[in-house]
Amino acid sequence: MNVTITPRLLQGTITPPPSKSQAHRVLIASALSGGGSILKNVALSQDIEATIRCLEVLGASFRREVDALAVTGLAGRPASRGELPLLDCGESGSTLRFLIPIALAVLGGGRFTGHGRLMERPQGPYFELFREKGISFEQKDSVLTISGRLEAGTFSLPGNVSSQFITGLLYALPLLPGDSEILLTTSLESRGYVDMTLDVLEQFGVRVENQDYARFLVPGGQSFQARDLTVEADWSNAAFWYEAVSLGCQLDIQGLNAYSVQGDMRIVPCFLKLQGRDPLDLDVSQCPDLVPPLAAMAALRGEGLTTRLVNAARLRIKESDRLSTVTEVLNALGAEVEEHDDHLVIHGKDTLPGGVTVSGHNDHRIAMMAAIAATNCDAPVTITGAECVKKSYPNFWADYEALGGVIARTEEAQP
Repeated sequence: MNVTITPRLLQGTITPPPSKSQAHRVLIASALSGGGSILKNVALSQDIEATIRCLEVLGASFRREVDALAVTGLAGRPASRGELPLLDCGESGSTLRFLIPIALAVLGGGRFTGHGRLMERPQGPYFELFREKGISFEQKDSVLTISGRLEAGTFSLPGNVSSQFITGLLYALPLLPGDSEILLTTSLESRGYVDMTLDVLEQFGVRVENQDYARFLVPGGQSFQARDLTVEADWSNAAFWYEAVSLGCQLDIQGLNAYSVQGDMRIVPCFLKLQGRDPLDLDVSQCPDLVPPLAAMAALRGEGLTTRLVNAARLRIKESDRLSTVTEVLNALGAEVEEHDDHLVIHGKDTLPGGVTVSGHNDHRIAMMAAIAATNCDAPVTITGAECVKKSYPNFWADYEALGGVIARTEEAQP
């Protein structure tokens, strides 16, 4: 689907969708429990559907109720231990990286596949651990097969590639008979996502000792305890509505937990800093998903105001190479963005000319960034592949229109 946006400032009240990051974590915790959990405010985005689909393959069951998701955990009755099951992770990096060690702990492995760039995204930290511990792995024809016995012990891995590897181990290691520890060989980036994992584990009765984000002690033989809870609204997707406010839209953003452990709450201090009139450096190592909306804010911050988004190298291994695609899309709209190996330099302007067609790059955050930036363009903007927002925010375009956005939808021509 393509959308053509007629520039207009948005106005009204908006509640961001449920947190995809928290939903992944509570779905997995409830699926590993030995009882039934009721989870409210779970949005069935494509990534969340991928996690549910894979957890069903492992032996959990899910039932959609009127306003909730009922989960029956797999503890004590995992799926058959015959042929290794195939887990289709869609385009969800969280699903793939979280479930690799869980599948090893529960079933002795699995066959993992996905779509888009997913199977190209690096799994090196796991592969190094598997070589060390005698677990076999092979990737062939977009299927990653992993098999072996995951045993308790010491797991050393870097903290600056993706926090998702740490989260996967934090879910799997409590299930093993002996005690384990995770040792980080570098400083931890995206710390907020590990905080979210530790918070969910605690809520489901699992103990982990966090020693200053350098060492995690995980007692073995633990059980996840079923519980009922409500998923918070998502600070990551709220960032695009903060982008809109920064660009002059009159929005009342509601429903967010001001005491959340979601790392992307950093959008608030970043937003406030971008309202200043001085050159600005923003370190995005702890909040890489905020770079698209922050880049758009910086691009329209005002004539002559320069912003640097630094420590951003990990953006190259997202759904798209986001350092490249942020630069390409914003510059096509008329911005002035310089791409470097691990940072962006953005020279602010008052408005952008627009009047172009840009690709969504099959990346939900790029498409949403462009849609909000289009409110400040002088001429209409067309975004191709706009359905990619379904990955995290299926109702984005409906919400955009409800706030007064003017869009025309057309189907892409088939080759």
